[in-house]
Amino acid sequence: MAIEFYPEADLESLDIAGLKAYRARILEQIAALDEKEPKSMNSEAYEQWADKHEELEDILDDIQDLLDEKQ
Repeated sequence: MAIEFYPEADLESLDIAGLKAYRARILEQIAALDEKEPKSMNSEAYEQWADKHEELEDILDDIQDLLDEKQ
């Protein structure tokens, strides 16, 4: 079962409600990704998993920064 990721949004164009909704989607993606964590930390699959996880966490950080600015 593949995990479908939402495309990255133009965060600057989103209002507070949009940012919160996008944050919820990213959190869902992280949860789905966590369920698919490869067992071997020394595998290529794990490296790809970790890269995607980090990318999603970076997006969350960007969303939180914008929410802090707009609130």
